[in-house]
Amino acid sequence: DEAKEFYIAHEEKLLAGHAAPNVEGMEEAEAREVLNADYNERRAIMDASPINVSFAGRMMFKRVMGKASFCNIQDLKGTIQVYVAKDAIGEEAYADFKKSDIGDIYGIKGYVFRTKTGEISIHAVEMTMLTKSLQILPEKFHGLTDTDTRYRQRYVDLIMNTESKDTFIKRSRIISAIRRYLDTQGFMEVETPMMQAVAGGAAARPFETYHNALDLKLYMRIAPELYLKRLLVGGFEKVFELNRNFRNEGIDTRHNPEFTSCEFYWAYANFHDLMDLTEELFARLANKVCGGTVITYQGQEIDLTPGKWTRMSFYESLTKIGGHSPEFYNDYNKVRDYIRSRGEKATDSESLPKLHAKLFDLDVEEKLIQPHFIYHYPTEISPLSRRNNEHPDLTDRFELFITGRELANAFSELNDPVDQRLRFEEQVREKEAGDDEAHAMDEDFLRALEYGM
Repeated sequence: DEAKEFYIAHEEKLLAGHAAPNVEGMEEAEAREVLNADYNERRAIMDASPINVSFAGRMMFKRVMGKASFCNIQDLKGTIQVYVAKDAIGEEAYADFKKSDIGDIYGIKGYVFRTKTGEISIHAVEMTMLTKSLQILPEKFHGLTDTDTRYRQRYVDLIMNTESKDTFIKRSRIISAIRRYLDTQGFMEVETPMMQAVAGGAAARPFETYHNALDLKLYMRIAPELYLKRLLVGGFEKVFELNRNFRNEGIDTRHNPEFTSCEFYWAYANFHDLMDLTEELFARLANKVCGGTVITYQGQEIDLTPGKWTRMSFYESLTKIGGHSPEFYNDYNKVRDYIRSRGEKATDSESLPKLHAKLFDLDVEEKLIQPHFIYHYPTEISPLSRRNNEHPDLTDRFELFITGRELANAFSELNDPVDQRLRFEEQVREKEAGDDEAHAMDEDFLRALEYGM
């Protein structure tokens, strides 16, 4: 792509004032002769001041035609056609090229030109095979379409599918942009332990590991939350971590046992401040990576413009979006039976707020296509969130939903060590009753809270 851009700019400069011939009304043979003469004249002007290039890439297409051939070379920036002539690269090198295979990696030196059909190409003067491909690539027209193979052999997927490669590139740009934005807002990036004695910070089942030297069972972290909060106690007022988490749970298109998350903590701010910052962050990312705040995802137009995001309470969403009246969702038996009728598990020991969470998952979440902040979740399903001052059975917590999926979870932090201990104790009772995702007791974190956060 860079070679093409340089050539176009060079062409505009050298051929300024060189008008294309008018062949209207000419016989076909005469017109062809005039156009050919014009091409040769333009080519002579350009070749007198060539743009010499040297690059490497994978050969994705080859067409051999006697003493001259064409091939397409692909690198990270794109694909470009290469003209390979025996007279230009030498008889021995040309013979080797004719025996090459699709997938081989070449180093090429040459100069840029435009073919008679108008395609910007490279006229090779030297070709060196750098790596031989011993595997046969999938047929280019159909590409690599089997989903399972694409996931298991991601390297082949990246070779064959430009869309997959673009996704990787955008992901890298998003992560870089998140770091830059948070840095401009005064946040400090930190790293916290990956292996922890107590798996905390989220409701999830952890992976277990073992430290031989310490003779100690440890857990791969499910979240960095409790260690980042310890840093707040220690006096760091704005911290964030962009790193991996591990959760020993099911796998689908929205859940992976190993995933990257960004968690940030901001002293003296509340969940309203976090919603404002999140809106601005997403808008900045969209502008930086996609060129605007209105983007298209899987055929749906999503507007990330700040100020256009909907903010709605949890129970308001059950009514306005889920279609359930307060009379219905406050009736334990009706909610439990409804959830079972939808094919979901609902035990008699589950509390009503937990059933409300399942009701939300069934009838609200997938309908939240445009950006929605859902806030004031029940306290019982938010063990680390601060209670709302006016309604203690609710928390100052929100989740962000876009395209029918959760993208963020945040809250005003619970900083009362007595309240936190009571919630941990309730979680321990639930774990003893068989809930693998219930939070464990963390005495050291409680001790940290007692110093004040």
